[in-house]
Amino acid sequence: MSELIGLFNLLAPFFGLIGLGFLCGKFVRQPEAGLAWMQFFVIYVALPCLFFRLIADKPLDQLTNWSFIAATTLATFCAFALSFSAGWRYTKDLPQSVMQGVAGSYSNIGYMGPPLVLAALGQAASAPVVLIFVFDNLLLFSLIPLLMSVAGLEKLSLGATIRRIVWRILTHPFNVATMLGIAASYLHLTLPAPVNQMVTWLSGAAAPCALFILGVTVAMRPLRRIPGEVPILVVTKLVLHPLFVWILLSAVGDFGATWTYAALTMAALPPALNIFVISTQYNVGVERASACVLIGTIGSMLTLTTLLFVIRTGMVPYDLFP
Repeated sequence: MSELIGLFNLLAPFFGLIGLGFLCGKFVRQPEAGLAWMQFFVIYVALPCLFFRLIADKPLDQLTNWSFIAATTLATFCAFALSFSAGWRYTKDLPQSVMQGVAGSYSNIGYMGPPLVLAALGQAASAPVVLIFVFDNLLLFSLIPLLMSVAGLEKLSLGATIRRIVWRILTHPFNVATMLGIAASYLHLTLPAPVNQMVTWLSGAAAPCALFILGVTVAMRPLRRIPGEVPILVVTKLVLHPLFVWILLSAVGDFGATWTYAALTMAALPPALNIFVISTQYNVGVERASACVLIGTIGSMLTLTTLLFVIRTGMVPYDLFP
């Protein structure tokens, strides 16, 4: 019983902030454009500060664990491929199927991942959290424009599309923060006290603002119907994706309990809010994106609680093939 109470105390603030945002979005009449500056603050200011802090004090050998990177990134690709196949079975449409692939594989690793995993497993989990965040984003934000270019939705040549992908990866605020953090780690740099205090405040604001935005955004996109493939996508995201991670990490090597459990928890997170941004950008599958995020977030209340319970009680080994 004490474990369940501990899990409730851990998860309730996260889902409570999402619920608060959802209620505000439903009952407070404000234009959606009002979210723009808050989203800018989270994406370009607060979350980059959080990722810089997670990386800057880590030894470089923790940030170059290539076998861990390969296993977790391959697991995400497997979830993408399975979800893409489910989308193709229902829609027979390449752009729609790409969006279904994203919905079944792209975890909420930016908004929920760092604060939840660190609260559950401690600061020792920060290195795997950062690696999964960086390389899952590299994978999916390379696949999406390439496949959309093949589908004819990117009005650029393949070469121009690849150049745009590289530029977006290099200039994305999260990746810039990651590179700065790696440089600080390599050079053993410390920020001046006033700057460090600002970074601390801003990184602390990232999670509450992001979770509140998630709730508001879902509330402002009412769900009219549930497409037939959405349950498959949600099961893939919440159950099969962490299972892929568990199997592949166990097969590749012994990464230790903290790294493995961090990867499992990151994979078990609900679909990312960025699915809305991507679907709106291409004007493809917006209603399906809304359904996946809403149902996935609700379903993750059960699946995440179950996963963290078995992790905390030691009911399953971190390595399937010791």
